[in-house]
Amino acid sequence: MDDLTLLADLLKKRNAIDEQIAALIRRPAQTGHIGEYIASAIFGIRLHQSASHGSSDGEFTSGPLAGYNVDVKFYLKHESILDLNPDKPPDYYLVITGPKGTNNSSRDGVRPLAIESVFLFDGPKIIETLRQNGGKIGIASGIRKEYWNAAEIYPHWNNKILPMTNEQFAMLALFRLGV
Repeated sequence: MDDLTLLADLLKKRNAIDEQIAALIRRPAQTGHIGEYIASAIFGIRLHQSASHGSSDGEFTSGPLAGYNVDVKFYLKHESILDLNPDKPPDYYLVITGPKGTNNSSRDGVRPLAIESVFLFDGPKIIETLRQNGGKIGIASGIRKEYWNAAEIYPHWNNKILPMTNEQFAMLALFRLGV
């Protein structure tokens, strides 16, 4: 019973923190909403009023991607999978990930809410690439490492389509593990 009592106490503390986060982001403190909030603040994305808006979460407001829509994904582990909408893809997928996955079991593991990497995929292009390669398109689509590398904008700025400033790199670094 001691473990159960401890768990109940920890969940009460977590709920109190989640209430503070929800008040800040104005949506429930779920991973997806938190990722959308962070992306909107760092990358100048105007989020849609409704969290259930079709195939995108918002649109870029400035720079070379101004006016393009974007679907923000926040995965607590980087496991080389991406949820894709093959019927109506957004212009871009902005994918925020935590640390790379190291094992297949969740037993004794944690999924910290942290940012270790950010990627920007051209929505129609990644779907077409998967079609040409016979890849699965939909929920948990496996994306080859070479495409992740080409799409990376943080911590390595490989995809130059989205200009990155030192300030953006610093803001993302606030969410890294061990910093």
